[in-house]
Amino acid sequence: MQLSTQIRQYSPEEYLQLEEQAESKSEYQDGAIVPMAGGTTNHNEIAGNFYVNLKFGLRKQNYRVYIGDVRLWIPRYRVYTYPDVMIIKGEPIYADKGTTTVTNPILIAEVLSKSTQNYDQGDKFAYYRSIPEIEEYILISQKQYHVMQYSKTEAGKWLLSEYETENTTIQLSSVNFELDLSEIYTGVDFSEIE
Repeated sequence: MQLSTQIRQYSPEEYLQLEEQAESKSEYQDGAIVPMAGGTTNHNEIAGNFYVNLKFGLRKQNYRVYIGDVRLWIPRYRVYTYPDVMIIKGEPIYADKGTTTVTNPILIAEVLSKSTQNYDQGDKFAYYRSIPEIEEYILISQKQYHVMQYSKTEAGKWLLSEYETENTTIQLSSVNFELDLSEIYTGVDFSEIE
């Protein structure tokens, strides 16, 4: 005889209430609350470097750049998540009355890890593509010089460009900005095991 196990389903409101009181962050995936894995020092260096360069490079322009603590709501899939870096053109559109959850990034960047790389490249990318404003998705490896850039064309197709050498320059498509891989990977120790 096979026993069935019930997995508790939470409403978005229950998740938000629990998340307010939680000591660590979790994602919400259509009823399921999924704890987020802790980051490595390489993850932190890469996300921080990408954020700082964008923040400085886009200053005094009509963009907002956010790092890991700002939550994103994706209504089509009923997903709350915390992208590593986001750019919003103009003002953020909030999911509710607070200022912790946005809905309108034009660029999202994720730093890949062993535990998240398949999700980040698969289901999560599908969720992100449902955001009407999204134009670009950047995936950055922690293990080696490797960045994948997905850019949305005017026809709504997604084009992939890959960069794999330290002296390569990435030209973003959603904003007028370019960055060398060496800047993204400053302070990263590739001998670290994730």
